[in-house]
Amino acid sequence: MSKRKFQDGEILGDIITGYTGVVVGYTEYFTGCRHYGLLNRHLTKEGKTRDWVWFDESRLVSKGKKITIGKASEGGPAPTPPQCN
Repeated sequence: MSKRKFQDGEILGDIITGYTGVVVGYTEYFTGCRHYGLLNRHLTKEGKTRDWVWFDESRLVSKGKKITIGKASEGGPAPTPPQCN
């Protein structure tokens, strides 16, 4: 696995379409291709979030800004999920 060019929360722009979004996902394939999932910060007319859009790393440029969020609480997948009584 190689070093990532961009980090989670970084605001990037696609040089072809002009799409701008926040890095919310990253995938590196066995072939070496690296794709970033960007989430647009603007809601739809109905007030809903848009789908992520995936771009190849070569098409992206940093907009020089980053969004930070707090760390998730302890939790997530566990070997034995908690049982309800």
